[in-house]
Amino acid sequence: MNISNENSQNKQHVSKEIIGIHSNILKGKKIVLCITASVAAYKAIDLSRMLMRNGAEVYPVMSKSTKSRLLTEEIMNWATGNKTVSELTSDLEHIALANYGKSDIVVVYPCTANTLGKFANGIEDNPVTTVLSVAFGSRIPIVIAPAMHEAMYENIIISENIKKLKSLGVSILEPSITEDKAKVISAEKAVQFVIDKIGIKKAKMTSGINVLVTAGSTVEYIDSVRILTNLSSGKMGLNIAQECLDKCFNVTFVYGHGSLNIPDDPRMNIIRIKTTEEMLKVVKERILNEKQHIVFHAAAVADFSISNSSKKRTNKMDTRNGTKTIKLVPTSKIVDKIKQFDNKIFLVAFKAEYGISKELLVKRALDKLNECNGDLIVANDVSRKGCDFGSDTNEVYIIDKEKDIIHMPLESKKEIARNLLKIVCKKLKIH
Repeated sequence: MNISNENSQNKQHVSKEIIGIHSNILKGKKIVLCITASVAAYKAIDLSRMLMRNGAEVYPVMSKSTKSRLLTEEIMNWATGNKTVSELTSDLEHIALANYGKSDIVVVYPCTANTLGKFANGIEDNPVTTVLSVAFGSRIPIVIAPAMHEAMYENIIISENIKKLKSLGVSILEPSITEDKAKVISAEKAVQFVIDKIGIKKAKMTSGINVLVTAGSTVEYIDSVRILTNLSSGKMGLNIAQECLDKCFNVTFVYGHGSLNIPDDPRMNIIRIKTTEEMLKVVKERILNEKQHIVFHAAAVADFSISNSSKKRTNKMDTRNGTKTIKLVPTSKIVDKIKQFDNKIFLVAFKAEYGISKELLVKRALDKLNECNGDLIVANDVSRKGCDFGSDTNEVYIIDKEKDIIHMPLESKKEIARNLLKIVCKKLKIH
């Protein structure tokens, strides 16, 4: 197969229209996607499309047993816009794909124990193992995502094969062990690994646009060990931050109380805070000391603090002393101060309500937008199904100063974050 001819023939393939629609962090990267005969082979479709949406060209390779039982060549041709290699011919497809400098990375997703063992022991008897052999010799990075039954994955021989490959510099994406199976890592996590491995480095990806994202809840101390807070997880804010990273923005992520597993991403400045006062201080400092172009204030700031909190006395209230009366006082409205720090900031505010009508939700959101002098506000009702705190989905209304309303039905917070960022970029004429 002549790669340059294939590129020329497939240049206008309709599937390639999705390349780079989410980010260009993999722009110009050529990824060889090897698919083996696992029942999880269908997941390679999603992986290839995600890689393409982040800018990559994907070239699929599969064994005969894979294409005859689990996944057709036509599907992968459609998914990638490139012809699938399922047999080696006199065109030397394995050399065209995996010789020195021909590709940027080879990903085996999913990888069976059979393929893993053959690769570890230098066996070349199908397109996948032959491509791996050439890629290893030409020092192209190789990533393997195993998928098999748990007992097989725990087999000491397979474990030794994995250990051997790791020692030789091959990256292994560990599967998740559930239902007696070693299930292949999610496509999302595999894409993130590839981005971290070969994506545009920080020095090349700064766009000059600074973005501040707040997320999670804040806490107010009742005493030295007890707090007043809310149930916000910070998932919406984290998804927004990650979408901003994919747009090559410089991101500061201010995260309050919560248990999110925040990826250690060198492109993002992560600042952890606890109280409302701490969040206000950090937001002010970041705005005044490092110009922020966009602020997404997605944090669920505690509305009240405790008057004369006993935390200041570093003690703990004794319940044996009987009933206690505490006085609640309003906390500072951080969102109302952001434009006071810098009125040129594009401010996206958030408004969460519970158990009210759409009309009232929109009205309260507009009132809040006017109060904080914001540019956009995202409103949601956490009482609705699939919209509760900590969920991975939401239903929102995005409203601007002109009172234009965009309704986003229930969908993933990742997709909402992506669409929200598109709206912001359109308003700011950022491409």
